[in-house]
Amino acid sequence: MIEHCIKIIQDGGELVFDQALELAQKAKLTSLCDAAAMLCRDFHGAGFDLCSIINARSGKCSEDCRYCAQSVHHNTNITIYEQIESHTAISQARENDAYGVTRLSLVTAGRSLSISQMDGMGELYSAINDETELQFCASMGFLTEETAAQLVSFGVRRYHCNLETCREFFPSICTTHTWAEKVETLKIARAAGMDLCSGGIIGLGESLENRLQLAFELRALGVLSIPLNILSPIESTPLATIDAISLNDVLRCIALFRFVNPRAVIRIAGGRGRFGKDQYRMFAAGANGAIVGDYLTTAGAGVSEDLMEFIKLGFDVTGNTK
Repeated sequence: MIEHCIKIIQDGGELVFDQALELAQKAKLTSLCDAAAMLCRDFHGAGFDLCSIINARSGKCSEDCRYCAQSVHHNTNITIYEQIESHTAISQARENDAYGVTRLSLVTAGRSLSISQMDGMGELYSAINDETELQFCASMGFLTEETAAQLVSFGVRRYHCNLETCREFFPSICTTHTWAEKVETLKIARAAGMDLCSGGIIGLGESLENRLQLAFELRALGVLSIPLNILSPIESTPLATIDAISLNDVLRCIALFRFVNPRAVIRIAGGRGRFGKDQYRMFAAGANGAIVGDYLTTAGAGVSEDLMEFIKLGFDVTGNTK
């Protein structure tokens, strides 16, 4: 079964949903991960894509995403600020640049930014550009054609907007906006000339079929940078007491995403730290990218430790898979 699926992909074809579901349900995990790692090397070589994020605007988000610490609907007592201090952002950016990180994203809480708020982000991008060689991404909620054009004028070349989960399951995690609105923002970003970064969170209570649906939805949108987060339940959010997803389920999901999206960078993001050293098994299961450093409201592993582990796995962290 695995060999048949690999042949389809290597011959230039794509798996259909039923083939991927059979693979998910019947393939032995170790064999599935080994095959996904082989596909990753076939399509991307030893290259590894490093990026980092800065929490540029924190808290007071109007949306009710059930997993999020930054929503006004959940009393999580996080630090709130309208815009990060320029010197703080520059310091974080310099550190990432020194480690060879390729791309930096400014991430803002909230449904969207106004034109004037975007101008403030433009000043941050300009200051960071003067100090580093980093390429720029943005994750700033829903876009209009005007705000998308602003980002491009700031030098932003990639836009991030996670679908979070598949269309079918999405109403279970958010009611203040829709999956379709997220897709529309991705289309606006692409039309403005930016490439796309979009993925989701696993462990929200979704089924295996839901995870596969997300993988296929991202493929249909032509997304070539797919970040996968593992839910870190946060106190005072509705998902605070949800059963944690197992490492084996995470590994199976990553491998399946590789089979469905062989040409994409599968980027492991928030939540991997709770698995300790075992987190690096994810990069032997088909992943070939990571967000390094801290995340939005949770701390990440040390960048130097990450780089050492990626090198041990045979990746070239000085290369680039973009």
